[in-house]
Amino acid sequence: MAPHDLRRPFKRAAITDQQKRRELSLLRQAQNRREAQQQARCLASSILSLQSPVPESEPEQSDIELENASETEQESGALSKDLDVRRASKLRGPEARNWFARQLMLPEWMIDVPDRLSQDWYVFARPAGKRCFVVSSNGTTVSRQRNGSILHHFPSALPAGAKTRDGSGSAQSYCILDCIFHELDQTYYVIDIVCWNGYSLYDCTAEFRFYWLNSKLEESAYTGVMPYVKDGLLFYNKHAHYQTGNTPLVLVWKDEDCSQYVIDTDSKGEIPSQQQVVLELQDDRKLVTSDEPPVLFGCLDGDIIEKSGLHSGNLLRFAISDGGLSFVDGKLEKADLNYLGKANRARAFADTYSKVLFQFMVRHSPLKIDDLLASINSPDDQENNSSDIEMLLNAPSRVTTV
Repeated sequence: MAPHDLRRPFKRAAITDQQKRRELSLLRQAQNRREAQQQARCLASSILSLQSPVPESEPEQSDIELENASETEQESGALSKDLDVRRASKLRGPEARNWFARQLMLPEWMIDVPDRLSQDWYVFARPAGKRCFVVSSNGTTVSRQRNGSILHHFPSALPAGAKTRDGSGSAQSYCILDCIFHELDQTYYVIDIVCWNGYSLYDCTAEFRFYWLNSKLEESAYTGVMPYVKDGLLFYNKHAHYQTGNTPLVLVWKDEDCSQYVIDTDSKGEIPSQQQVVLELQDDRKLVTSDEPPVLFGCLDGDIIEKSGLHSGNLLRFAISDGGLSFVDGKLEKADLNYLGKANRARAFADTYSKVLFQFMVRHSPLKIDDLLASINSPDDQENNSSDIEMLLNAPSRVTTV
């Protein structure tokens, strides 16, 4: 990158309330500390004990599709985040997929450059592949995808991850790692850690979790050479606890230089001429995102609902027509939507607001790497900049098999 690219004189102005939601999320996690140890044990036991909760033939959705985890309870069979193992073991199909999707900390799409980017955020290149949990316990290691299906059983060098000759080891010893399985080199890359050797890290900051991870498992994220295919950049706020569901304290950002999948494609793998979005139909004909609370995009005509036999809870696909999206004071005021039909049956959730905006910006006014660099080199972020840049760059670790 040319030297002059590092000295942009301006910082791109925020266009949404994403920064405000980041601040509220940090405040909320300080006020609502959970029973983290119980949460970790429940998740580990569920991953190990669930017996084929969804058909292995059911297609695994991309990270883009499944990251839209809503905390909205289903009308039938409402599910708790802290579902006990006995109930979790009975889940099948969509319920199992929804439950597992809610256990991961899922990024919002970056639509505004965060404040104090160089001081408070880590960044690493996201490996292309399947997001999953890897759990070691009782002498075995199991990986499960976000739809609940088992990816692999294998012995590993993780605590309690392989059988020992004397069979020793505490029943309380287990690990839970948040990983991406990179198929090209058949490697699990660890992007976060939930529990290590029975010690829960849910309520620990990302700064501590990454230090712990690097100490236990032993360039530039944008331009550096990685041992895996990159699929964008992940940004972690170093103060963020491991929160289930979507959080503005973890962000994903992409451009053509660090991802093959910047603009969403259709079922044929082609980029449609108009941006497509998936929204959920509610009782009052409202069309909303999967955010909590949901963002309203408009109302569907009653004639379309009647003729198509639609009902509340359906996930519907729309094209954003020439009228585009209109904003007032950073909030959506109007969306020019054209109904296309029902979304794929394997789809679990509607799009998030940040995803829709990111895809809209990519087509019209993308957030560029220059904007991120301008933020890092702005006067507001100059203090202690040299040491912070070193802290900013991170890389996933590997799970070692034995």
